Amino acid sequence: MRIVSLLPAATEIVCALGLRESLVGRSHECDFPADVAGLPALTRSRVDPSLPSQALDARVRELFREGVPLYELDEEKLQALAPDVVVTQEACEVCAVSLEQVKSSLARVGSRARVVPLRPSRLAHVVDDVERVAEACGIAERGHEVAHELRRRLDRYRGSQNGGPRPRVAMIEWLEPLMLAGHWVPEAIEAAGGIPLGPAAGAASPYTSWEELKSLRPDAVVVAPCGFDLARTRAEALPLAARLRALAPRTLLVDGNAYFNRPGPRLVDAVALLGAWLRGDAAPYTGAVPLSVLGLAGSGPPPAVPPGVVS
Repeated sequence: MRIVSLLPAATEIVCALGLRESLVGRSHECDFPADVAGLPALTRSRVDPSLPSQALDARVRELFREGVPLYELDEEKLQALAPDVVVTQEACEVCAVSLEQVKSSLARVGSRARVVPLRPSRLAHVVDDVERVAEACGIAERGHEVAHELRRRLDRYRGSQNGGPRPRVAMIEWLEPLMLAGHWVPEAIEAAGGIPLGPAAGAASPYTSWEELKSLRPDAVVVAPCGFDLARTRAEALPLAARLRALAPRTLLVDGNAYFNRPGPRLVDAVALLGAWLRGDAAPYTGAVPLSVLGLAGSGPPPAVPPGVVS
Protein backbone atom coordinates (compact mmCIF):
# COMPACT_ATOMS: atom_id res chain seq x y z
CA MET A 1 0.00 0.00 0.00
CA ARG A 2 1.37 3.39 -1.09
CA ILE A 3 -0.42 6.44 0.30
CA VAL A 4 -0.15 10.11 -0.63
CA SER A 5 -1.75 12.67 1.69
CA LEU A 6 -2.41 16.17 0.37
CA LEU A 7 -3.88 17.54 3.60
CA PRO A 8 -2.16 17.94 6.99
CA ALA A 9 -5.15 16.54 8.90
CA ALA A 10 -5.23 13.52 6.59
CA THR A 11 -1.54 12.89 7.23
CA GLU A 12 -2.23 12.89 10.95
CA ILE A 13 -5.11 10.45 10.43
CA VAL A 14 -2.96 8.11 8.33
CA CYS A 15 -0.25 8.08 10.99
CA ALA A 16 -2.74 7.63 13.84
CA LEU A 17 -3.95 4.51 12.02
CA GLY A 18 -0.42 3.10 12.09
CA LEU A 19 0.21 3.60 8.37
CA ARG A 20 3.21 5.93 8.59
CA GLU A 21 5.42 3.46 6.71
CA SER A 22 2.91 3.35 3.86
CA LEU A 23 2.95 7.13 3.45
CA VAL A 24 5.11 8.03 0.44
CA GLY A 25 4.19 11.68 -0.22
CA ARG A 26 2.64 14.68 1.49
CA SER A 27 1.57 18.29 1.03
CA HIS A 28 4.03 21.10 1.75
CA GLU A 29 2.07 21.90 4.93
CA CYS A 30 2.12 18.40 6.44
CA ASP A 31 4.38 18.67 9.50
CA PHE A 32 3.04 16.22 12.08
CA PRO A 33 4.29 13.76 13.14
CA ALA A 34 7.65 15.47 12.72
CA ASP A 35 9.25 12.67 10.72
CA VAL A 36 6.87 13.20 7.76
CA ALA A 37 9.05 16.21 6.89
CA GLY A 38 11.42 13.76 5.20
CA LEU A 39 8.78 12.71 2.67
CA PRO A 40 8.51 14.32 -0.78
CA ALA A 41 6.24 17.39 -0.81
CA LEU A 42 3.91 17.40 -3.82
CA THR A 43 2.30 20.82 -3.40
CA ARG A 44 3.31 24.43 -3.01
CA SER A 45 1.38 27.63 -2.36
CA ARG A 46 1.23 30.57 -4.75
CA VAL A 47 0.80 32.85 -1.71
CA ASP A 48 3.74 33.81 0.50
CA PRO A 49 2.71 32.54 3.97
CA SER A 50 5.04 35.02 5.70
CA LEU A 51 2.88 37.98 4.63
CA PRO A 52 0.98 39.79 7.41
CA SER A 53 -2.62 38.64 7.92
CA GLN A 54 -4.24 41.49 6.02
CA ALA A 55 -1.89 41.10 3.06
CA LEU A 56 -2.42 37.34 3.03
CA ASP A 57 -6.19 37.79 2.92
CA ALA A 58 -5.90 40.35 0.11
CA ARG A 59 -3.64 38.12 -1.98
CA VAL A 60 -5.97 35.13 -1.62
CA ARG A 61 -8.93 37.27 -2.70
CA GLU A 62 -6.94 38.53 -5.69
CA LEU A 63 -6.13 35.01 -6.89
CA PHE A 64 -9.75 33.94 -6.49
CA ARG A 65 -10.90 36.90 -8.60
CA GLU A 66 -8.42 35.87 -11.28
CA GLY A 67 -9.57 32.25 -11.13
CA VAL A 68 -6.05 31.06 -10.29
CA PRO A 69 -5.68 28.02 -7.98
CA LEU A 70 -3.93 28.84 -4.71
CA TYR A 71 -1.83 25.68 -4.86
CA GLU A 72 0.27 23.86 -7.42
CA LEU A 73 0.53 20.06 -7.57
CA ASP A 74 3.73 18.43 -8.82
CA GLU A 75 2.47 15.89 -11.33
CA GLU A 76 5.93 14.52 -12.07
CA LYS A 77 6.41 13.56 -8.43
CA LEU A 78 2.86 12.23 -8.23
CA GLN A 79 3.48 9.92 -11.16
CA ALA A 80 6.83 8.75 -9.80
CA LEU A 81 5.38 7.91 -6.38
CA ALA A 82 2.63 5.75 -7.97
CA PRO A 83 0.23 5.89 -5.01
CA ASP A 84 -2.57 3.37 -4.47
CA VAL A 85 -4.53 5.84 -2.32
CA VAL A 86 -4.58 9.65 -2.40
CA VAL A 87 -6.22 11.38 0.55
CA THR A 88 -7.26 14.97 -0.15
CA GLN A 89 -10.12 17.36 0.68
CA GLU A 90 -13.11 19.11 -0.87
CA ALA A 91 -14.02 21.42 1.98
CA CYS A 92 -11.92 24.56 1.42
CA GLU A 93 -9.92 25.77 -1.59
CA VAL A 94 -8.00 28.14 0.70
CA CYS A 95 -6.77 25.32 2.95
CA ALA A 96 -5.31 22.86 0.45
CA VAL A 97 -5.18 21.76 -3.18
CA SER A 98 -8.71 21.27 -4.57
CA LEU A 99 -10.31 17.91 -5.34
CA GLU A 100 -10.71 18.83 -9.02
CA GLN A 101 -7.00 19.63 -9.29
CA VAL A 102 -6.14 16.27 -7.78
CA LYS A 103 -8.47 14.35 -10.08
CA SER A 104 -7.24 16.20 -13.15
CA SER A 105 -3.59 15.60 -12.26
CA LEU A 106 -4.15 11.90 -11.61
CA ALA A 107 -5.90 11.56 -14.96
CA ARG A 108 -3.06 13.32 -16.78
CA VAL A 109 -0.40 11.02 -15.31
CA GLY A 110 -2.51 7.92 -15.92
CA SER A 111 -2.89 7.03 -12.25
CA ARG A 112 -5.72 4.79 -11.09
CA ALA A 113 -5.21 5.61 -7.40
CA ARG A 114 -8.25 5.60 -5.16
CA VAL A 115 -9.08 9.18 -4.16
CA VAL A 116 -10.44 9.75 -0.65
CA PRO A 117 -11.78 13.33 -0.33
CA LEU A 118 -12.48 14.58 3.19
CA ARG A 119 -15.19 17.17 3.74
CA PRO A 120 -15.71 17.58 7.50
CA SER A 121 -17.86 20.39 8.80
CA ARG A 122 -18.87 19.00 12.20
CA LEU A 123 -16.91 17.48 15.06
CA ALA A 124 -18.44 14.05 14.47
CA HIS A 125 -17.36 14.17 10.81
CA VAL A 126 -13.74 14.48 11.89
CA VAL A 127 -13.92 11.20 13.78
CA ASP A 128 -15.93 9.56 11.00
CA ASP A 129 -13.15 10.47 8.55
CA VAL A 130 -10.74 8.30 10.52
CA GLU A 131 -12.93 5.32 9.65
CA ARG A 132 -13.28 6.43 6.02
CA VAL A 133 -9.52 6.62 5.52
CA ALA A 134 -9.01 3.30 7.27
CA GLU A 135 -11.60 1.59 5.08
CA ALA A 136 -9.99 2.97 1.91
CA CYS A 137 -6.62 1.63 3.08
CA GLY A 138 -7.95 -1.82 3.88
CA ILE A 139 -7.76 -1.62 7.68
CA ALA A 140 -11.38 -0.90 8.60
CA GLU A 141 -11.15 -2.63 11.98
CA ARG A 142 -8.22 -0.47 13.03
CA GLY A 143 -10.21 2.58 11.98
CA HIS A 144 -13.10 1.56 14.23
CA GLU A 145 -10.69 1.17 17.15
CA VAL A 146 -9.06 4.59 16.71
CA ALA A 147 -12.40 6.33 16.15
CA HIS A 148 -13.89 4.62 19.21
CA GLU A 149 -11.04 5.88 21.36
CA LEU A 150 -11.44 9.45 20.06
CA ARG A 151 -15.19 9.35 20.78
CA ARG A 152 -14.54 7.90 24.24
CA ARG A 153 -12.14 10.75 25.04
CA LEU A 154 -14.61 13.37 23.84
CA ASP A 155 -17.32 11.85 26.02
CA ARG A 156 -14.93 11.89 28.99
CA TYR A 157 -14.09 15.56 28.48
CA ARG A 158 -17.77 16.44 28.23
CA GLY A 159 -18.34 14.54 31.46
CA SER A 160 -15.54 16.40 33.26
CA GLN A 161 -17.39 19.73 33.22
CA ASN A 162 -17.88 21.01 36.75
CA GLY A 163 -21.57 21.83 36.45
CA GLY A 164 -21.11 25.53 37.13
CA PRO A 165 -21.96 28.41 34.79
CA ARG A 166 -20.64 27.75 31.29
CA PRO A 167 -18.48 30.59 29.96
CA ARG A 168 -19.43 32.28 26.71
CA VAL A 169 -16.51 31.67 24.33
CA ALA A 170 -15.60 33.37 21.06
CA MET A 171 -12.85 31.83 18.93
CA ILE A 172 -11.06 34.09 16.47
CA GLU A 173 -9.86 32.30 13.33
CA TRP A 174 -8.27 35.35 11.67
CA LEU A 175 -7.27 38.72 13.10
CA GLU A 176 -7.03 41.07 10.12
CA PRO A 177 -9.69 41.08 8.82
CA LEU A 178 -11.46 39.63 11.82
CA MET A 179 -13.11 36.21 11.45
CA LEU A 180 -14.85 33.88 13.89
CA ALA A 181 -14.25 30.13 13.74
CA GLY A 182 -17.06 27.97 12.39
CA HIS A 183 -17.35 24.40 11.09
CA TRP A 184 -16.35 21.94 13.88
CA VAL A 185 -15.10 24.63 16.30
CA PRO A 186 -18.45 25.53 17.96
CA GLU A 187 -18.94 21.88 18.93
CA ALA A 188 -15.35 21.67 20.14
CA ILE A 189 -15.99 24.68 22.40
CA GLU A 190 -19.17 23.06 23.69
CA ALA A 191 -17.36 19.77 24.37
CA ALA A 192 -14.75 21.74 26.33
CA GLY A 193 -17.43 23.22 28.58
CA GLY A 194 -18.10 26.55 26.91
CA ILE A 195 -20.99 28.21 25.12
CA PRO A 196 -19.85 28.95 21.55
CA LEU A 197 -20.55 32.43 20.23
CA GLY A 198 -20.91 33.36 16.57
CA PRO A 199 -21.57 30.85 13.79
CA ALA A 200 -23.65 27.74 14.31
CA ALA A 201 -21.99 24.33 14.29
CA GLY A 202 -21.19 23.30 10.74
CA ALA A 203 -21.47 26.82 9.33
CA ALA A 204 -18.62 28.52 7.49
CA SER A 205 -16.32 30.90 9.36
CA PRO A 206 -17.75 34.44 8.96
CA TYR A 207 -16.07 37.82 8.80
CA THR A 208 -17.00 40.08 11.71
CA SER A 209 -15.94 43.35 13.32
CA TRP A 210 -14.57 44.30 16.72
CA GLU A 211 -17.89 45.99 17.52
CA GLU A 212 -19.93 42.93 16.57
CA LEU A 213 -17.61 40.66 18.52
CA LYS A 214 -17.88 42.88 21.58
CA SER A 215 -21.69 42.79 21.31
CA LEU A 216 -21.60 39.00 21.73
CA ARG A 217 -20.44 39.59 25.33
CA PRO A 218 -17.83 36.82 25.54
CA ASP A 219 -16.51 35.70 28.90
CA ALA A 220 -13.43 34.29 27.17
CA VAL A 221 -11.76 34.78 23.81
CA VAL A 222 -9.53 32.24 22.07
CA VAL A 223 -7.21 33.45 19.31
CA ALA A 224 -6.27 30.63 16.93
CA PRO A 225 -5.54 32.04 13.45
CA CYS A 226 -5.77 29.44 10.72
CA GLY A 227 -2.38 28.04 9.76
CA PHE A 228 -0.39 29.95 12.43
CA ASP A 229 1.75 28.35 15.10
CA LEU A 230 1.92 29.85 18.59
CA ALA A 231 4.89 32.12 17.85
CA ARG A 232 3.15 33.58 14.79
CA THR A 233 -0.12 33.94 16.72
CA ARG A 234 1.67 35.86 19.50
CA ALA A 235 3.35 38.14 16.96
CA GLU A 236 0.04 38.93 15.25
CA ALA A 237 -1.98 39.30 18.47
CA LEU A 238 0.30 41.49 20.59
CA PRO A 239 -0.22 44.68 18.52
CA LEU A 240 -3.95 44.11 19.08
CA ALA A 241 -3.61 43.30 22.78
CA ALA A 242 -5.61 46.31 23.98
CA ARG A 243 -8.52 45.46 21.69
CA LEU A 244 -8.44 41.82 22.74
CA ARG A 245 -8.36 42.72 26.43
CA ALA A 246 -11.40 44.96 25.92
CA LEU A 247 -13.43 42.04 24.59
CA ALA A 248 -13.38 39.70 27.58
CA PRO A 249 -11.75 39.14 30.99
CA ARG A 250 -9.70 36.22 29.64
CA THR A 251 -7.93 35.63 26.33
CA LEU A 252 -5.97 32.55 25.26
CA LEU A 253 -3.54 32.49 22.33
CA VAL A 254 -3.39 29.04 20.74
CA ASP A 255 -1.33 27.18 18.16
CA GLY A 256 -4.33 26.91 15.86
CA ASN A 257 -2.33 25.18 13.16
CA ALA A 258 -1.68 22.22 15.47
CA TYR A 259 -5.06 22.09 17.14
CA PHE A 260 -8.32 23.80 16.17
CA ASN A 261 -7.68 24.50 12.47
CA ARG A 262 -7.00 20.89 11.46
CA PRO A 263 -9.89 18.40 11.34
CA GLY A 264 -7.77 15.52 12.57
CA PRO A 265 -7.13 13.49 15.75
CA ARG A 266 -5.44 16.38 17.59
CA LEU A 267 -8.74 18.24 17.59
CA VAL A 268 -9.61 16.01 20.55
CA ASP A 269 -6.42 17.22 22.25
CA ALA A 270 -7.59 20.77 21.53
CA VAL A 271 -10.85 20.10 23.38
CA ALA A 272 -8.87 18.88 26.39
CA LEU A 273 -6.59 21.94 26.27
CA LEU A 274 -9.49 24.39 26.04
CA GLY A 275 -11.44 22.62 28.77
CA ALA A 276 -8.48 22.83 31.14
CA TRP A 277 -8.12 26.56 30.53
CA LEU A 278 -11.84 27.29 30.88
CA ARG A 279 -11.94 25.45 34.21
CA GLY A 280 -8.75 27.09 35.44
CA ASP A 281 -7.04 23.73 35.88
CA ALA A 282 -3.37 23.84 36.79
CA ALA A 283 -2.56 20.72 34.73
CA PRO A 284 0.24 21.42 32.22
CA TYR A 285 -0.50 21.81 28.55
CA THR A 286 1.45 23.02 25.56
CA GLY A 287 0.59 25.02 22.47
CA ALA A 288 -1.20 27.90 24.19
CA VAL A 289 -0.50 30.93 26.35
CA PRO A 290 -2.87 33.37 28.11
CA LEU A 291 -2.62 36.94 26.89
CA SER A 292 -2.52 38.09 30.51
CA VAL A 293 1.05 36.84 30.98
CA LEU A 294 2.38 38.69 27.93
CA GLY A 295 3.52 42.30 27.76
CA LEU A 296 1.41 44.99 26.14
CA ALA A 297 2.22 45.88 22.55
CA GLY A 298 5.11 48.30 22.45
CA SER A 299 6.42 47.32 25.87
CA GLY A 300 9.21 45.15 24.55
CA PRO A 301 9.43 41.46 23.70
CA PRO A 302 7.04 39.11 25.55
CA PRO A 303 8.54 37.04 28.33
CA ALA A 304 9.22 33.36 27.83
CA VAL A 305 6.20 31.39 29.02
CA PRO A 306 6.72 27.81 30.16
CA PRO A 307 4.21 25.14 29.13
CA GLY A 308 1.46 24.66 31.65
CA VAL A 309 0.74 28.30 32.48
CA VAL A 310 -2.99 28.72 32.99
CA SER A 311 -4.74 32.04 33.48
